[in-house]
Amino acid sequence: MLKLLPASLALALAAPMTVRADTNSDISALRQEIAAMRSAYEASLAALEQRLKAAEAAATTPAPPAPAASPTAGPSTAANAFNPAISLILSGLYGRTSQDPAQYAMRGFQLPKDAELGPGTRGFSLAESELGLSANIDPWLRGAANIALHGDNSLSVEEAYVQTTALGHGLAFKAGRFFSGVGYLNSQHAHAWDFVDNPLAYQAMLGTQYGDDGVQLNWLAPTEQYLELGLELGRGRSFPGGDNSRNGAGMSALTAHTGGDIGASHSWRFGVSVLNAKADEQALQGQGANGSMVNSLFSGSTRVWVLDAIWKWAPEGNATRTSFKLQGEWLRSRRSGSLVVDPGQGDSAGAYRATQSGWYVQGVYQFMPGWRLGLRSERLQAGTPDYGINAGLYAQSDYRPRKDSLMLDFNASEFSRVRLQLAHDRARDGSADRQLFLQYQMSLGAHGAHGY
Repeated sequence: MLKLLPASLALALAAPMTVRADTNSDISALRQEIAAMRSAYEASLAALEQRLKAAEAAATTPAPPAPAASPTAGPSTAANAFNPAISLILSGLYGRTSQDPAQYAMRGFQLPKDAELGPGTRGFSLAESELGLSANIDPWLRGAANIALHGDNSLSVEEAYVQTTALGHGLAFKAGRFFSGVGYLNSQHAHAWDFVDNPLAYQAMLGTQYGDDGVQLNWLAPTEQYLELGLELGRGRSFPGGDNSRNGAGMSALTAHTGGDIGASHSWRFGVSVLNAKADEQALQGQGANGSMVNSLFSGSTRVWVLDAIWKWAPEGNATRTSFKLQGEWLRSRRSGSLVVDPGQGDSAGAYRATQSGWYVQGVYQFMPGWRLGLRSERLQAGTPDYGINAGLYAQSDYRPRKDSLMLDFNASEFSRVRLQLAHDRARDGSADRQLFLQYQMSLGAHGAHGY
């Protein structure tokens, strides 16, 4: 036992020295690992900085078109980049009216026979559904097409155009068929409207929605406040223009819009537009002195002025729970030319001039997530059209068509909507039309965000 005591004391004294040596070794190893990690991090950061510089240089210089793929090459992910985005808007409608929609008319207005006026058909119907395709073509252009599916099993091309993506200096150029940028509602597709139908003023002066084949140039000013100017030249294929075979432009339009934010909760936009259109022997119908419809052919020019304004409110800019939108537009149309009344029979030709106007004001309040309530009031002023020698054939009246609508819709998500709308329509003199609509709208596939 006595021999073991010195050995034990020596072991006990040596233990701290061993621990100390191990600790120093660990510290040295940790320092080496930290140094290695720092070196690796700095190398990775330098590599990322080089990639960033290369990407910035590539962004300022358009890339050359990619070479054609080899016929023997298999499918690749790059090929999928050229597949268009496809969207489908499904819309259905039930309509109930107290007056016959087939007899719908606007007192004092000369309109095309095929104008899309009034509430449409009674009962169940397929409302305007829409098939959309869009894709980037190359670094400089993109293309888009919207095909309308109508309840009578017919199709129509609403829009089909190419548009620049890299002109720079705030410029954007569009060519093809498109909705004109005049006003506020005109450029919006039907599924983006806050009510089932467009206002009476749009129906009476822009043929419900003015679209044309032509070119459009927009310039977004490099200013803190939003300012956009636009110029359009077109064929003039639809009302108030009349499709013809002239070489020059049958339509021209100028647009100007400005807007901005007021604090974090308010935003606004104001615009003024003017559209000029020509027509040659455009087939029209108007209400005659005896109450029947009178056919005529109009040749001349039309100028339509549009003032539009919109104000939006959402607490701190968050519109997911509650919001309010107030908008209104005033339209003024001046037509000047000649009118051939009762063509093919009476052929009574005379001068025709008319200055007419209309407006609407509507408010839409989202009072809780998914639920919105809207009210719209609208009026038309037919003025006193000058029919020249044909004045005795047409009804003259100071009657002012008007309409009031109330709507309630539920949006279960951004892709689905169900809407109820009630309207009191007095477009026809002496007979009010009480209207009820039930509508659904469903969005399938990729669909871009709507404009302001």
